[in-house]
Amino acid sequence: MDSNGYINITDEIAKESVAKRKVIFDKNGDSHYDNISAFIKSMRGSDPDATVFYLARALAGGEDPVFLARRIVIQASEDVGMANPNALIVATSAMQAVTMVGMPEARIILAEAAIYVATSKKSNASYLAIDRALNDVNTKETGEVPMHIRNAPASGMSEFGYGEGYKYPHDYPGHIVNQQYLPDEMLGTKYYIKDDTIN
Repeated sequence: MDSNGYINITDEIAKESVAKRKVIFDKNGDSHYDNISAFIKSMRGSDPDATVFYLARALAGGEDPVFLARRIVIQASEDVGMANPNALIVATSAMQAVTMVGMPEARIILAEAAIYVATSKKSNASYLAIDRALNDVNTKETGEVPMHIRNAPASGMSEFGYGEGYKYPHDYPGHIVNQQYLPDEMLGTKYYIKDDTIN
């Protein structure tokens, strides 16, 4: 600003302004949710380049790094799941590291974790399993815990059938034994359906 109150824009200032691209990200507006949605869907869709692009856009727009770390943790469980259980370990470690280190170095930690999740095999089998089970618990008469797997902490409870007949799996070949775990009303119900991405 000169002595007359005018702002003088030189050629150098104009060139610098044109060179700097506007970050399309409004932390409090729709673009915030659009960008986070794109970040999540890029991880789910196994596209590491799009993942790191939307991560960079969020960081440049001032997004909270811990918020981004939480999104990565959720994706590691919801979309990678049993196809690569280490993804959840990487993501939770990254979230802890982000809180310890802070910006600007947290950007590297977030990128590593997000790319790991994006490039991992995917399975939502656990996500579907818990939602199926919650639906049954909330909408059906699901019965009582079978007596042989109930807790019997006090003496005399076994006389009423608590814990009676329980088979300790480690006493059997392969550490597995055939016994009833579900209530009678839920016998035969399948919640966890293993898909072909799970070893």
